[in-house]
Amino acid sequence: MSPVAERQETYLAEYGQFTQDRGHAAPAWVKERRAAASSRFAEVGFPTTRQEDWRFTNIAPIAECEFALASGAFAQAPALVAGVNVPGAVRLVIVNGQFAASLSDLRTLPKGLRIASLRDGARDATDGLEKHLARVFSLDAHPFAALNTAFLDDGVAIMVTAGAVVETPVHIVIVTGSDLPPEASAKGGGQPVVAHPRVLIIAGANSQVRVAQTFIGAPGDVYFNNAVAEVVVGEGAVVDLYTDQRESDQAFHLANIQAHVEAKGVFSSHAFSTGGRIMRHDIGIGLKGEGADCTMNGVYLADGDRLMDTHTSLDHAMPHCTSHEIYKGILAGKAKAVFNGRIIVRLDAQKTDAKQTNRALLLSDDATINSNPQLEIFADDVKCTHGAAVGQLDEEALFYLQARGLTRADARDMLLHAFAGEVIAGLKIPALREQIEANFFSALARDIALRPGSGQEGR
Repeated sequence: MSPVAERQETYLAEYGQFTQDRGHAAPAWVKERRAAASSRFAEVGFPTTRQEDWRFTNIAPIAECEFALASGAFAQAPALVAGVNVPGAVRLVIVNGQFAASLSDLRTLPKGLRIASLRDGARDATDGLEKHLARVFSLDAHPFAALNTAFLDDGVAIMVTAGAVVETPVHIVIVTGSDLPPEASAKGGGQPVVAHPRVLIIAGANSQVRVAQTFIGAPGDVYFNNAVAEVVVGEGAVVDLYTDQRESDQAFHLANIQAHVEAKGVFSSHAFSTGGRIMRHDIGIGLKGEGADCTMNGVYLADGDRLMDTHTSLDHAMPHCTSHEIYKGILAGKAKAVFNGRIIVRLDAQKTDAKQTNRALLLSDDATINSNPQLEIFADDVKCTHGAAVGQLDEEALFYLQARGLTRADARDMLLHAFAGEVIAGLKIPALREQIEANFFSALARDIALRPGSGQEGR
């Protein structure tokens, strides 16, 4: 048996143990969805590079690593949470996949906003959970979302009452790490663990809410964060979702965001990634009602031999829907990136207006990106554009700035800031924008300018 097949058997054995130890108290409908997801993962297993959607992303290092299923305890969690605090926000904390009430701050819960741990919400039959949980995405299309659902235990549910305009942002901090003995870790720190954090957002008709999620772990730790977020945007509702991925550089981060947008609903996703040894974001948005609108932006930064993979999917199912997408990447050293952006315009989706842009800067000769924009159009009265550009820093712009007294390094930094800043400027939570901007440009200075092998030393 190959190491990957052996590891798959391990996960399935752990699933059986998990259902006995932690999952027995869940309601029947949760158990049924876990079982269906476990069966699906058993059927398809870990994806390989022979599959088109994973052709450029080899996840063998994840499959071959022996992770223990994470528990809720992690001694470094309070300090990590404090380091990314967003003043004035409702703070929700998930530690190793489980809602941590003691680290959360619900004192300023505004009118129209309801919060529940998924475990309690499912048990208490909180409105909407049974209807939507594990129903926004397809188990067939997302094997790691199926794995997450097989181990569905806890997380947070955010529900916004119809007509409520929630001005206070909601900040979810998702922490992963281990206090277990370090014997099993080749990199030091605690024993490698895997966590399956889960978030469900349900915005009622004509409501508004802004939600941010920050993924973080202890620097240098090895762990596997397999996250899923489902978003339901009701008719006329507005939901902004910001994702700040700043995991340990030795961590594996696979995250799946799936959203359904009803008529005249507005959904935006902004994703910022600076951490992780292997990072993959699958973001799928279905425009299910007439006049729905979507924005899907992101920027990522990688050096060394790290991998950043972004797969986006926009499904225009109804007429008069609009979508706007901008993804940017900065790569140095031997870093690799993948961008696969798919737009589907179905037969009934007349008057669709969709725009997609993907740009990447390669700062070394060894950095690579595979960009694959896809347009599948079945309607005949639409406006759809896509563009992809991969290049290096503009030498003429560098010369222009140097001619006005800047050093080459300062001129380069100014251009990189401007390149990434276009996406970061779209954040509507000022305190979070400042935090993400500081982290991104700190990582830029650390990873791109100073680290040997970045391809920038001596230039």
